[in-house]
Amino acid sequence: MRNLVLERLGKFDFPAVLILALLMRLVGINSRPLWYDEAFAVLFSERGPGAMYYGTLAQTGGISADIHPLAYYLALFGWIKTFGDSPVAVRLLSIAFGMGVILIAYGLGKLLVDHSTGMWIALLTAISPFQIHYAQEIRMYAMLTFFLLLACVAFWKGAKGGKPAWWLLFAVSAALAQYTHNLAAIFLLPLAATPLAFKPVRNSLRNVILAGLGALLLYLPWVLLLPGQLAKVQRSYWISPPDFSRLLTTILSFTTNLPIPVGWLPLALLASLLTLFIAIFQTVKAIRKGGTYLQPGVWMAYMALTPVVLLFIISRFYPVYIERALLPSGVLYLAWVAWSLANTRLLRPVQYFVLVILALGMGMGYIQHLTYQGFPYAAYTDLARELRAQSGAGDLILHSNKLTMLPTVYYDRTLPQEYLTDPPGSGSDTLALPTQEALGLMALPSVESIGTSKVRVWFVIFQRAIKEYQGLGYETHPHLAWLNEHYSLERIETWGDLLVYVYKR
Repeated sequence: MRNLVLERLGKFDFPAVLILALLMRLVGINSRPLWYDEAFAVLFSERGPGAMYYGTLAQTGGISADIHPLAYYLALFGWIKTFGDSPVAVRLLSIAFGMGVILIAYGLGKLLVDHSTGMWIALLTAISPFQIHYAQEIRMYAMLTFFLLLACVAFWKGAKGGKPAWWLLFAVSAALAQYTHNLAAIFLLPLAATPLAFKPVRNSLRNVILAGLGALLLYLPWVLLLPGQLAKVQRSYWISPPDFSRLLTTILSFTTNLPIPVGWLPLALLASLLTLFIAIFQTVKAIRKGGTYLQPGVWMAYMALTPVVLLFIISRFYPVYIERALLPSGVLYLAWVAWSLANTRLLRPVQYFVLVILALGMGMGYIQHLTYQGFPYAAYTDLARELRAQSGAGDLILHSNKLTMLPTVYYDRTLPQEYLTDPPGSGSDTLALPTQEALGLMALPSVESIGTSKVRVWFVIFQRAIKEYQGLGYETHPHLAWLNEHYSLERIETWGDLLVYVYKR
């Protein structure tokens, strides 16, 4: 018998869940400065379609300049033209897609199980720190999740005997997901294999094949360009092959998001592992003894875990494992948890305990999300304002690399700023020359190229960059060593994880 409390909570008005989700996504969108990836997205999108195309697909040494398709950047270009480029304005695009994710998550739960389960899936998605984080970030991941979940709904509508238009929607949404992020295939392949794994929908295999061919046809123009982007990932990208600990961090991300303070980690692990254990245990028990809506629950588990395993296996040979690309699986994971709590005859005390632990874990993750200001975040707004007030004629603001340059440029486009190129061939050497040209921000080849004639040099660097070199046996960062030799150090300013070394001639 299903828990009466769960059923009552499941009957909360859906608009109330949407309001809660919107409020949780609006909190803090103007208080956290943009970091490098977000600043890149805005500065790149503002340049327009032609520059974006060149900055992505121009060849350097036989590989493409950048690794991402252009759907999100094109959407952001149109959004900026309409609403402007303030932090609030540009983050609202991701929030819009994030709200769409909740709508689709509810619809999928209602379609596969019932209204009550759909409400629980929507509620867990609404308060998930992992989903909230990327619903605020100025990147393509909320958009990716939206289109992949839309493909799920279209698949099940078509499989349940819906109109052919649902298979057309499946093809279009799958193609749009691939135009949003190249790793969409990690989710789409298990989804397309559903008729092979689940007998009740095996008669949909023909329609899935036809719709998949349609999606491939729509995606064909970019498929021809894909080898150059994949070569870029292989040759110069910062991701290392994952070990098995990444599977644990993925489950933590799905439940509480990361990073988590060390003192909170035991409770975060308890919430994550207990939730996973209950979901697995109840699913196995339901398979053995039969249960309500067994097939939807098993399918949710399949779509939550299979993309994770598939991405892990691929990344052992071709490192592309990033948790944020698994955001759609994170929604299906929460759907699976909701199903296991509400539809598997789980004892009432256990239900209460899991819900409390889950709420505590998500609460910790949300607080951490709102308060975290460590790397790669920094007080770029205040820094740009202070540099504007203190720098003068003959001064140079020099950034150790692109990570601090682009956010500072976003907050003040008129400051006399330069940045140094990444070590060629290193994992951080990701901003190719054509992309720099598209941005209109060319890197200096070396610190020596600034010369010794500047009145003052404001050198901006993350503390961790210095520590990395010290860990390799250097006394300090090579850029600092040269500046110490050719300029006089006046003072050091601390801006959170950022240091600003002020040198005078």
